[in-house]
Amino acid sequence: MIGKLTGVVDMRGPDHVLLDVRGVGYIVHVSDRTLMALPGPGEVCALYTDMVVREDLMQLYGFPTLLEKEWHRVLTSVQGVGAKASLAILGALGPEGVSRAIALGDSGALRKAPGVGPKLAQRIANELKDKAPALMAADSPALPRTPPSDAPLTEPSMAPRPATPAPAPSNAVAEAMSALGNLGYSPSDAARAVAEAQTDQPDADTPALIRAALRLLAPKG
Repeated sequence: MIGKLTGVVDMRGPDHVLLDVRGVGYIVHVSDRTLMALPGPGEVCALYTDMVVREDLMQLYGFPTLLEKEWHRVLTSVQGVGAKASLAILGALGPEGVSRAIALGDSGALRKAPGVGPKLAQRIANELKDKAPALMAADSPALPRTPPSDAPLTEPSMAPRPATPAPAPSNAVAEAMSALGNLGYSPSDAARAVAEAQTDQPDADTPALIRAALRLLAPKG
């Protein structure tokens, strides 16, 4: 099983990238969002991969973070969600957006993905609502990208640098989820509150996110 590839971008297609890994070319299918964030031909990048092998098919799917790869695995566990639909959802919302949509039960947000209709979006929201808290609390930094392509991949001077800006603040989400759990809130209640608070304040740091979530969790009336 191929779990990660690091190599030189040889070509970018409409829904995939050809990655040259020491002379071997791998076609890796990616979401629109990931494709736009990848470097240009001749540059080095890394992708976590998921390999699908069937009797008539062998394909690799690539993701810039472990969180996105895990969401792909979870999304495709839902009946009717194949790899293409999963990539469409992740491309439209990103992993953090998927986390928030499912934690809030917001099937309308899931319908923004091409090819995802109301029934499928509602099924995803219903079936995955209990899995969102754990994924929201996961700390998954972006994968590195390294320049330039004319140096060996093992060159010590090629220090990794982020391929894309770090997602808005994943550490704050994880820390807020942990803090609310320590205060006795259930994972599902904490996930909904943190997701709603982050929607209102996308750049909030950990203390601000905790305060906003606690206000949402406070008894009404």
